[in-house]
Amino acid sequence: MKSSTLPFILQALLAALFFGASAPIAKFLLGDNIAPIYLAAFLYLGSGTGTFLVRLTQRMRAKQAEADIKRPDVKWLAGAIISGGILAPIILMVSLQNTPASTASLLLNFEGVGTTLIALLFFKEAISRRAWTAILVITLASIFLSANFEGGFGFSLGALGIILACVLWGLDNNFTRNISGKDPLAIVAWKGLVAGTFSFFLALFLGNALPSAPTILYTLLLGFISYGLSTMLFIRSMRGLGAARTSALYGTAPLAGVLLSIVIFGEFPSFLFIIAAILMIGGALLLINEEHSHTHVHTAMIHEHSHSHEDPSHAHADVDEVHSHEHKHPAEEHEHDHMPDIHHRHGHEE
Repeated sequence: MKSSTLPFILQALLAALFFGASAPIAKFLLGDNIAPIYLAAFLYLGSGTGTFLVRLTQRMRAKQAEADIKRPDVKWLAGAIISGGILAPIILMVSLQNTPASTASLLLNFEGVGTTLIALLFFKEAISRRAWTAILVITLASIFLSANFEGGFGFSLGALGIILACVLWGLDNNFTRNISGKDPLAIVAWKGLVAGTFSFFLALFLGNALPSAPTILYTLLLGFISYGLSTMLFIRSMRGLGAARTSALYGTAPLAGVLLSIVIFGEFPSFLFIIAAILMIGGALLLINEEHSHTHVHTAMIHEHSHSHEDPSHAHADVDEVHSHEHKHPAEEHEHDHMPDIHHRHGHEE
């Protein structure tokens, strides 16, 4: 990839690092300490509350540099909240109870596969042969990890539950992709607060025991780092790389998860685990070195997102600092290296 995409690559990798740490720590908090639905609730409440406070602080100290969420964006935000904020984390927390933390950390990479297939089939995002190779490699690794060889071939229920959660997060990623130009802190805050509140009252209704105050505080902090900051970086990365490639790079998340699993649980990797890890890292490297260039047409576009007028494509006023306002891009045809960012979501004939 070119230097122009390097910041987006680093944001995706850092998001993966933060999220990868969540599975083993969340498993450590499960059991007698906190019920699965309460765990999902406080993770998202921590994410939403933390990012809301960060956004409030930024607004008090500086002028608006990000685009606000508006009425046309609500349907995409609502879809993301339901699929990725409510259903996926609850299914994941239940599944983690019967799945080794190290396996769960790697299996979470199936989110990238789900995201890519949904992006291709329903949102028509362009995916190159190199990207497809990376997706197939990650899929193969996920099959290795979900197979249960005890007493014959089959799939463990916990592993299948994690895959279902990943598909729901893939749907969430594609919904969020459509509003990735808007303020990521606002998106994460809304998602965390609404989803967390729903899960909290669901756990209360089901009669789950409320965890201790220290456990709640630890879970809120974990949610802010592993869900809040991770999702914010993920959204920023999608602006430049699109949903499929960002999610594939997110597949490096298990590196942090594996190390923590070894430290916390003493779970040393099996042979299949090591093979799967190598395959997933290889898939990520394929995407990092991807290049994509062809003659393409930009239709006239009016939209709003954070930008600087130092960027030649946004040189429509004499303002230097990064800011946000509604602006128009005229129709044009040209050729250059690009990714399916917020300005290059055009169709491809091949």
